[in-house]
Amino acid sequence: MQAALELESVTKRYGDFEAVRDLSFQVQSGKILGFLGPNGAGKTSTIRMILGLIAPTSGTVTVLGAHDVCQVRDRIGFLPEERGLYRRMTPVAAISFLAGLKGVPMAEGRRRANKMLDEQGLGEAKDRQIRSLSKGMAQKVQLLSALAHEPDLVLLDEPFSGLDPVNQQSLETLIKGLAARGATVVFSTHVMQHAERLCDQVVLLANGRKVFDGTVDQARSAAPRSLILEGVFDPAALAGLPGLGERTVEAADEGAIRVTATLLPGAPAQAALVAAFGLGLDIRRFELREPHLHDAFIVLTNAGGSE
Repeated sequence: MQAALELESVTKRYGDFEAVRDLSFQVQSGKILGFLGPNGAGKTSTIRMILGLIAPTSGTVTVLGAHDVCQVRDRIGFLPEERGLYRRMTPVAAISFLAGLKGVPMAEGRRRANKMLDEQGLGEAKDRQIRSLSKGMAQKVQLLSALAHEPDLVLLDEPFSGLDPVNQQSLETLIKGLAARGATVVFSTHVMQHAERLCDQVVLLANGRKVFDGTVDQARSAAPRSLILEGVFDPAALAGLPGLGERTVEAADEGAIRVTATLLPGAPAQAALVAAFGLGLDIRRFELREPHLHDAFIVLTNAGGSE
């Protein structure tokens, strides 16, 4: 299967500042990739290079099989982080106009605009001026404007920013639908839950360098699991339990304490539990907690950020 997007040894410098350093990754057609990293990690510079807005200092960018993005620009949809539409236009006019810039005939653009607005619950607002819409509604209109020409590659820069939970869920459904019809979706986000639910692949950047490229499950495995023990006992008694690393102690209900301990790599939680019960500790509750993508994000970006 041909990659829809491929970066090979891409570096971008602004004077003496290296925003992106030796970045390589690829995304297969029909997949959803989450592009993650702290502020200043190099995500925006990378997206601009993919779009052909700036040129890499070195390395190659291949988009939909083309080394020159201008050849495939009409097959790309882009939602920038900085939102902006013609405020006196209606949603139907804005969507059909921007689709027309990508080669969609005006009548077909209006048909698609009406259909998409109805599907996204904006049918009653489609003939109102955009300046009268709420921020969330206007943002959805801009997103639909980026999709009306049915692009093969969709780049979304912080698409969930400013949306309420209901509209965030609606956007997740929309992204899944894009991939289901064969489009490739690349989106940047600071909200790990969205990436965790949506992504086939995640790429993490720190200080302009790639620190991880793989599946969500592979990323989560970079963070330790945790064992939670709750009951009435002296936390010092846990010192000899096998497989436990750093631990925190906090108050729980009815005079009990809650100890959260990281499990050392490869250590089975059962061994620590058997040892705890063997000591006769009054344990009323225990839980093995698997790491989330947020935990992996902290571990991987901190590791990648150290020089």
